[in-house]
Amino acid sequence: MTYGQDIKAKTKALSIPSKQKDSILKKDSLLLKKPTDTLKKDSLKTKKSAIEFIITHNAHDDMIQDLKNKRTILYNNAHVIYGDIDLKAGIIIVDNKNNTLFAKGIKDSLGYQQRPVFKQGTQESEQDSILYNFESKKAIIYNLKTNQNGLITYGEKTKKVNDSTIYIRDIKFTTSNKPNPDYYIRTKKAKLVPGKKIIVGLSNLVIADVPTPVAIPFAYFPTTETRSSGFIIPAWGQTTNQGYFLQNGGYYIALNDYVDITLLGDLYTNGSWGITAQSNYVVRYKYNGNFSFKYENLIQSLKGFDDYSKRTNFNIRWSHNQDSKSNPNSRFSASVNLGSSKYYRESLNEANNNDFLTNTLSSSISYYRKFVGTPFNLNATATHSQNTNTQAITMTLPSVQVNMDRVYPFSGKNGEKTNALQKMGVNYSLKGDYRINTVDSLFFKPEMFDTAKAGIQHNANASTNLKVFKYFTLAPSATYKEVWNFDYIQKNYDPLTTTAVTETIKGFKSFREYNLGVALSTTLYGVYNLKGRIKTIRHTVRPSISYGYRPDFADQYNLQVQQSADPLDLETYSPFENGIYGQPGSGLSNSIGITVNNVLEAKVASRDSTNLEDKKITLLNNLNFNTFYNIAADSLRWSPVNVSAGTLLFKDKLTVNMGAILDPYQLDSNGNRIDKFNSNLFRVTSATLSANYSISSTDFKKKEPKKTQFDAPSNDQFGDNANTNGDPNNSNTEKKAQLYKASVPWSLNLMYAVNYSNNGIIKGIGSNTLMFNGNIELTPKWSVRFSSGYDFENKGFSYTRLGFTRDLDSWNFNFDWSPFGVNKSYYFRIGVKSGILNDLKWDKRSLPDRLLY
Repeated sequence: MTYGQDIKAKTKALSIPSKQKDSILKKDSLLLKKPTDTLKKDSLKTKKSAIEFIITHNAHDDMIQDLKNKRTILYNNAHVIYGDIDLKAGIIIVDNKNNTLFAKGIKDSLGYQQRPVFKQGTQESEQDSILYNFESKKAIIYNLKTNQNGLITYGEKTKKVNDSTIYIRDIKFTTSNKPNPDYYIRTKKAKLVPGKKIIVGLSNLVIADVPTPVAIPFAYFPTTETRSSGFIIPAWGQTTNQGYFLQNGGYYIALNDYVDITLLGDLYTNGSWGITAQSNYVVRYKYNGNFSFKYENLIQSLKGFDDYSKRTNFNIRWSHNQDSKSNPNSRFSASVNLGSSKYYRESLNEANNNDFLTNTLSSSISYYRKFVGTPFNLNATATHSQNTNTQAITMTLPSVQVNMDRVYPFSGKNGEKTNALQKMGVNYSLKGDYRINTVDSLFFKPEMFDTAKAGIQHNANASTNLKVFKYFTLAPSATYKEVWNFDYIQKNYDPLTTTAVTETIKGFKSFREYNLGVALSTTLYGVYNLKGRIKTIRHTVRPSISYGYRPDFADQYNLQVQQSADPLDLETYSPFENGIYGQPGSGLSNSIGITVNNVLEAKVASRDSTNLEDKKITLLNNLNFNTFYNIAADSLRWSPVNVSAGTLLFKDKLTVNMGAILDPYQLDSNGNRIDKFNSNLFRVTSATLSANYSISSTDFKKKEPKKTQFDAPSNDQFGDNANTNGDPNNSNTEKKAQLYKASVPWSLNLMYAVNYSNNGIIKGIGSNTLMFNGNIELTPKWSVRFSSGYDFENKGFSYTRLGFTRDLDSWNFNFDWSPFGVNKSYYFRIGVKSGILNDLKWDKRSLPDRLLY
């Protein structure tokens, strides 16, 4: 609607005084002499507009053009776009005369609606009203609400100086999205630099609108979209042996968008201390990883006391992952976990670490390269394995392997393989190792290289297969191995001690061996048709018989040495006894291998009469037997029979695995096998049984029947509408319905393991343990987690942990507790969820009383 006369605006716009008219116009004598000649006025001499861009606007109801006052009034769902400014509000007034824009909401029976939403670039804010000047780029805002990367700011009065600086009065800072925040930090004045930082003066923490005694003289909140450096507040507490402590305090350094560093320190009043350096790095579409180094200087008791001790521990962890798309023919990865064997058991800063139960530390750094257009590939690895109980360490620095994929040199045209010769495949591999065996006390010391060994091993294999007697598969094969050692042993007789002295000689020495074999296999099926729900049972048997031949290669390389004063008392030894790949096989091997694999399956009719499709289930996942018969042996020709079985029960919830070793021969009084069969066929030398069972509340939920168009809707959970008073949306009925629908989600994992051994002298149960862990959600915001186990043999509980978590909306409560054992401790924390205010917390921990041995 457009009017040529003065229209009284329903809304009075706020204004900022405009600049004075151009001084040239005031001093123009021509205009002063002829004031009534309006046609002579030069329009080019009027004030230049500060509006730089086209203003696009619309509204749901009225758009009023006040030509006299040069104003545009937009009412109800008004929308204005000016450059990078996007403004939505109930009422918007654009004043071209004063170069201002004013916006506010609409007040109706529902309250104050359609509050202005001001968006400029990536910054967005909501307020009660806003006045913006196009010329100065300044704005005055009332009751501002803005979200800076999760930090919500409420301000009573705000002055926007420019695009990079905002001053706010009477402010609340919070991360709560509720209309009435459950907590906030209140301050009088603050300076906000959008996308960078917020600086405030004296501030006070308010919880549930109740001021707390927690106050800070000033605060700095980074709101950048990228990471920023800053201090990390430590946790404090007390331990029995080390006294009071401060833990995990330090500084975070954001080097750039790809790498960061965290430096942390621990201090204890008895003199113990620790340092931690952590780093994360990532290059998108290429690789990512993290690195950590931890070092602790631990002191037990006080100097001068009998129980005083001092120990240093360290741990290094590195994980590197390469994006699979970055280079499909080359791959580098790393997973490193090495350090002191007792680090996790003695560390004062690993109280809640699952690695406390770890008995082995292992590491692997690998590089893989595929040579395109050839059958070859290269794999280089550096590995580390460390037993934390025995403190033995084995490392390969490095292990290099070159593999040739299987090739078929006699295949026909276009690679066809129709006969045994064409099916003959050949593969080859080369492996080189530099291996170190050391102990924890010599780790990273020059002495650990004294016993290092190096060698290269070549392996070649050729095999084929052909059908015989229609139903059988015959698979002949041949293998060749050659080993190069770069040191070997030599034994010499010492007449002074009248013994043989062993000496390690640095030099090249090699040996070669081969073996031939053939295997015959088939598959048998037995089908049993039954009546009832179980319609069919199918038994699949895969028997296989193999023959292997290997000459006695040890005789070709063995040496003899005099071992006593008697010249005829000779010792036979192999120069490769301590070789990295072992020594040549001794004795003639001429054996027959027998293997039988069994699988038992069934078809079961569905309980649903409308479903005609039978269900296939597995009754016995596997039942395997294997043994060998050595033709060349003069006695004890049969090897023990290895038996293994596994199955899934109760809708695959229960996994059961069993294993046993059955020896056909008897034992003498010393526990040695003798060439005499058992009267009861087999003797069980060892047996194992393990079972895993997982169950949760979802397993007991009844499936809701599918509703049809004939089903009448029901609003009452009790089967009648007596309490609804004719209102199907009665709130009391809904509350009752929700109450009776309430459930407590939970999950439980059970793991049972038992083993038995019998060596002829000692027999019995070696271990018999039940492990369990689970989670219970008492309410949607309360959850309990637990893990423990019981050792039936030693009659005691294993490492036990309890955890409690409470979701407090903007806050989070955690309590972890190990109630007994050597790792007895607890950890309590209550803090803000949001990472931007994660230092707003209170935590308390009780460390386990570590004893240094």
